[in-house]
Amino acid sequence: MEEQKSYIIEKGTQIPFYNHVDFCVGTGRMGLALQKEYQDQLALVQKEIGFKYIRGHGLFSDDMAIYHEYTDEAGEKQAEYNFTYLDMVMDSYLKLNIRPFLELGFMPEKMASGKQTIFYWKGNVTPPKSYDDWCAMVQAVLRHLMARYGEAEVVTWPVEVWNEPNLPGFWKDADMEAYFTLFYKTFHAIKAVDARFCVGGPAICGVMDELWIRSFLEFCKREQLVPDFITRHHYTTELPERVGHYGYAKLSRPEDGFANLRTTRDIIDSFDEFRGMKIHITEFNTSYIPNCPLHDTNQNAAYIAHQLSRLGDVNESYSYWTFGDIFEEQGVPFTPFHGGFGLVANGCIPKPTFWTFKFFKDLQGVCIYRSDNAVIVEQPDHTFRGVLWNHGCERKDETLILEFTLPVCTLDQNVDEYCCLMKTVDEQTCNPLKLWHDMGEPSDLSKEQTMLLRAASVPAVASRRIKVEEEKIKLAFRIEEFGVLYFEVFPVDDKSDRGYDFGRVMG
Repeated sequence: MEEQKSYIIEKGTQIPFYNHVDFCVGTGRMGLALQKEYQDQLALVQKEIGFKYIRGHGLFSDDMAIYHEYTDEAGEKQAEYNFTYLDMVMDSYLKLNIRPFLELGFMPEKMASGKQTIFYWKGNVTPPKSYDDWCAMVQAVLRHLMARYGEAEVVTWPVEVWNEPNLPGFWKDADMEAYFTLFYKTFHAIKAVDARFCVGGPAICGVMDELWIRSFLEFCKREQLVPDFITRHHYTTELPERVGHYGYAKLSRPEDGFANLRTTRDIIDSFDEFRGMKIHITEFNTSYIPNCPLHDTNQNAAYIAHQLSRLGDVNESYSYWTFGDIFEEQGVPFTPFHGGFGLVANGCIPKPTFWTFKFFKDLQGVCIYRSDNAVIVEQPDHTFRGVLWNHGCERKDETLILEFTLPVCTLDQNVDEYCCLMKTVDEQTCNPLKLWHDMGEPSDLSKEQTMLLRAASVPAVASRRIKVEEEKIKLAFRIEEFGVLYFEVFPVDDKSDRGYDFGRVMG
């Protein structure tokens, strides 16, 4: 079944489109950055996409070994800090031209008031026994980073206080007042180090999110405290069905998610003190579990394309959770394709959604068209770029045909043809998951299998020439179900060698 749509774009058209696709990306816990495969995956992501910031859990968890205690000669407990692994992680990030979006958590075991933990790696989620000790550690880390990397650099790193305190798994009893105390004390401790630091929260995810956002702002108003930004998370699937190692989740209607995000904007703007305050979505994806096969699919890539076309409408940034599949919240995965959050599968194999981000990163310019299936921008040199997608919450076997008439600027009267360059990611052209399945779904890839999967994970490239007719060009694109297509359109500047005839060459 085919659906065809045609559009005429007039000269001078400008459409609002806020593309913050490269602001931040998520990662598994900080300690994983000490692994080579992690660094290889991040290097690939930075080479092709290039994010500005990276956010992950576990900065203060015991595997980072920052917080220690000893008893001095007078029998008094003393704190001491070890920055060995912290420096290794931060050095590796800066080497790849990415900076931390510092999430403060979880609680060091020796500082914790309780034993409750989360994840395979046992991040402690209880409040500190002493807020003074907690604040002293936060300040010590910030001062160390400033001494090592420079004040002017480090104060540009955003700071978020904790992660998802509205969920009892991430903050003991989801105790709202206890979180407000943590935020208040941490905020003032950070500002005491340097008022230029930007500090935000409450990093909530689902579950009474409207109540938490409103209550958080009421608390801030009452305490005359002005956060620099608000953070929340955004996931778009129903509850998963558990089968073996996996969770199978159905996608939610996109409009429901966008409406939920709008409520956060409206709540903030209902406070005179906070109207217009920036919102950072510090985690988003389709499913919120790290073993959902949906993440590895072309369907995920197309759905995320639609998300990226609209998430900037009310949010300053939106950080995809996560860049890679070195991730251990539910343990070490058994196979390279296990439904991990990452843009890159283990073995440095890009998933289809990787290219959605690459395409949007390249989508710079003035927006001249935006819909639920496309964004087209015009460059300063009057060339065009666009991303098209055919998304859906379930399979319908529908192909989408999109036709556009674009105005062109032929200042050089010798230009009578344009080149349309296309990169396509769909289930036929860029689908490493299917190849892995056809191979027999091997758990342990050989070098040859890994190379084959990498070869199957790149977009199909095609091109064609288009004649200019009355200062216009007509484009037509076929997007298969769950496909994503990127295109560039630019004037042809023929530089044929003397005697070369392409038509004759091709017979």
